[in-house]
Amino acid sequence: MTAMSDRSEAETTMTIDFAPLHRSLLFNTPLSGERAHELVAFLAKTARGTVIDVGCGWAELLLRLLEANEAIHGVGIDLSAAGFDHARQGSKGRQVADRLQLICGDVKDCLLVAAQGAICIGASQIWGPPPQARLPMDYAAALAALRRLVSRGAPVVYGEAIWSTSPTEAAAAPLGGRLDEFIFLPELIELATKSGFAVVRVHKATLAEWDDFESGHMAKYTYWLAEHPPDDPQVAEVQALAQAQSAAYYRGYRGILGMAYLSLLAV
Repeated sequence: MTAMSDRSEAETTMTIDFAPLHRSLLFNTPLSGERAHELVAFLAKTARGTVIDVGCGWAELLLRLLEANEAIHGVGIDLSAAGFDHARQGSKGRQVADRLQLICGDVKDCLLVAAQGAICIGASQIWGPPPQARLPMDYAAALAALRRLVSRGAPVVYGEAIWSTSPTEAAAAPLGGRLDEFIFLPELIELATKSGFAVVRVHKATLAEWDDFESGHMAKYTYWLAEHPPDDPQVAEVQALAQAQSAAYYRGYRGILGMAYLSLLAV
């Protein structure tokens, strides 16, 4: 999931060593443990063989799936390997390391010809315009790519940002700056159906899940400020980032930006 904080940090030239997100978040998306359990149960019930996690980060959902079903081999692919050490440590503690493969690279170059299941959460930009282009999300391209990836009958968990209610200029500004950047849930369901999937279940992140997610992102600033003296030359920059993230969420897209999780079967 691309948070406003990710964009603001990418657009600055400073180099600040923040705590990794997994210090404060179970998942890099607004997702509770209870909802994650439901998504994993759906995948574990149907998938056999290889399940690919597209844009896996530290692969927490994939690790839970490997725990739930011993017949599954997990492949996590991400452009950044920043979360891989944490994922490997987790895989050893859960005794699933022998069934986990992590690949650092462009997903479009690394995807297998066919898989028996897939997870793609907050990674649709892989097949569309990059976030810095500030163009509408290309959901159709992502769903079409996932359908090509999996065999008929395979389960897919697809999660992506949506508008929960009509967007405002204040909500859109810290995101892509466009009122048409995201679509609404009914449109997403229709796109999934047109892309060759049967929609088994629809989930939508609650405001509590969003608050936990945003708090986790903001925590890296809090930790940094608590661990550095007030006269550190980068304090003002970190405070500015923290204030910008807080304002973007609480005064901007809170309750307006949503997150949908679709449990799909390829048909």
